Formats: sequence, structure tokens, C-alpha cells
Amino acid sequence: MADSIGSDFHSPQPDAAAPAGVGPTLRAAREAQGLSLKDIAARTRITARHVEALEAGDYDSLPGRPYALGFARSYAKAVGLDEAAIAEAVRRELNARAPAPETRVIHQFEAGDPAKTPSRLISWLAGLLVVAVLGLGLVFWRSYYWPSAELPALVGPEQPKPAVAKPASQQPSAPAPATRPNGPVVFTAQEDRIWVKFYDGSGKQLVQKLMAKGETYTVPDGVTDPKLWTGRPDALTITIGGQAVPRIADKQGIVKDVAVSGPALWARADHAAAPPPSDQAADQASATPAAGPAHRLVRRTAARSAPAGAPDGGDAAVQPAAAPTVAATAPAVVN
Repeated sequence: MADSIGSDFHSPQPDAAAPAGVGPTLRAAREAQGLSLKDIAARTRITARHVEALEAGDYDSLPGRPYALGFARSYAKAVGLDEAAIAEAVRRELNARAPAPETRVIHQFEAGDPAKTPSRLISWLAGLLVVAVLGLGLVFWRSYYWPSAELPALVGPEQPKPAVAKPASQQPSAPAPATRPNGPVVFTAQEDRIWVKFYDGSGKQLVQKLMAKGETYTVPDGVTDPKLWTGRPDALTITIGGQAVPRIADKQGIVKDVAVSGPALWARADHAAAPPPSDQAADQASATPAAGPAHRLVRRTAARSAPAGAPDGGDAAVQPAAAPTVAATAPAVVN
């Protein structure tokens, strides 16, 4: 009987499996070879209870459909049966045991069906939702696109009239310069990693470094024409003898060959504090008339009419010469 069962599962036609089922066929093949459940479990590395469930056709006790197919293939290989035929027979049994799928119902909307028409409450709720969305959109649009402050007026305020320059005699005199110390020149970094290079007038380097925030550098005494090269003059404060002087620049930018001796820094401070030139000198220059063409013509004419030896040019050349005196002779009276 075992030979007939084995020949049936070795045939290329999968439908030739025993009608009794896969479980009895596997059990008969095992018993024909004198093997126990433990022997099959050791050969296939399948637990004995799963081997017993496979022989009994209890597929619900197995972990799942893929495990049932895999266990059947391993069992068939261990007892010398056709693996593909056994797996196909197990697949047919599982398909026969599986319940039929439920019929899918497609719900279609029908305008005349009152059961599928939304109620009036749902319509009102949908309308209120649309109004709320539009209101939120309007509020967002106003807060995002409308200006938060009033726009400036197109016509600016009236400009004040320029002040009339006072004569030099009425202008206040400039205050006398205060006493200026001639102490050491100290540079202090107000930010971190400020690159500086100090050198003398001949180009000899005094120091080149990255100054940390709060770090100071004192220009050595006796250096001829010390100069500075940096890209952050706005981050360096300067003191001369403990008195602060204006920075070399108020904005970031590369400066090079800037004299940083005491007198040079005081000169820069004086130039920065000097008031702009007044318009009085320009007004006086415009009020003085220049020598016109008529004046020059009179000078040339007087030069031509002057006698030899008279000085050339000048206002004296235009003076008329003295008129000659004519002597009047009276006739004698004869008595």
C-alpha cells in the first residue's frame, strides 16, 4: 500500500494524490519506514505536536497557511514523497476549508432616494462651516496684507527756513581746546575674534593677532609712525592716557596704513569735531564786483593818450592835462 501511495505522489500529475487526504498519506509513509513522530520532528525540526496536527489534518492548530505548506513540504521530503504534489494537495484542502468571501455591495447615490439625501440639519451645518471658513480667511487676509499702521502723508512737513549767517564779529568764539594727555595709546576689542596688525612706518610688524572681547593692546613707546591694519575698526575703542578718543570708523570695513600715534589720533579727533564751513565767506566773495570790460577799456584808452614818460596804467593816466594859459594883450590908449 505504501508503494502504491508513494508511486501516486511521485507521478507528475498533482491530481493523483490519495483521496483520503494529505494527513493519512504522510502518516502511512512514516509508518511504512518505521519512523515515529519524534523521528520526523528531529529530521524536519518541526515540533511533534505540529507533526501530529498535520497528520490529523488539523490546520487550525498550525500557525498559519504558509507554515502549513512549509511543514507539509518538509514532511514529504523526510519520508521520500513528492514535495510539490503534497503542497498542492494541502493548498486544495485549505482552499476548501476557507469560507467564501462576502459579496461587495456598492452604494450608489440616487437623487430620488430620500434615505440617501442629506437631511436639512446636515445642510445647515455644512453652510455654517463654509461661512466660518470664509470668515477666518478674511481675518487672516486683513492681518497679513493690510498695513498695521497709517501710511505716511504724501505732503511732507514744512521745512524750516535757513538761518541767516551772523557777521564774524557777532559769531561766538570757539572754545579753547582742553588739555590733552600724551599717555600710552591703548586699543580695546569690543567683540570676539577681531583681527589686527600693528606695524611701524617702515613696515616692520609689531603684532598680528585675533583679539578676544575685552582684550587690550598698548602701542609701544618709541615706535616711529605706528600704523594699524584691520577689518573691524568699529569694534576697537581707543584711549590716550586714559582719555577716550573717537574710533577710527563707525562701520565695518578694511582700513590700512592708519596712523595710530597720539598726535595723529588727536588730529583725527579735531578733524571729526570741526564744524562745517559757514557760508559767510562765500557771500562776501559774491558781493565783491570783479573788474568789468568797461573798466578795462578806460584803462587801455588812458594809456594810449598819456604823454611819453608818463607811468603806464593807473588811475593817474586818465587825469586830463592842465590847459595852457593865454595872455591877453590890451592896446595902448593915445591921448
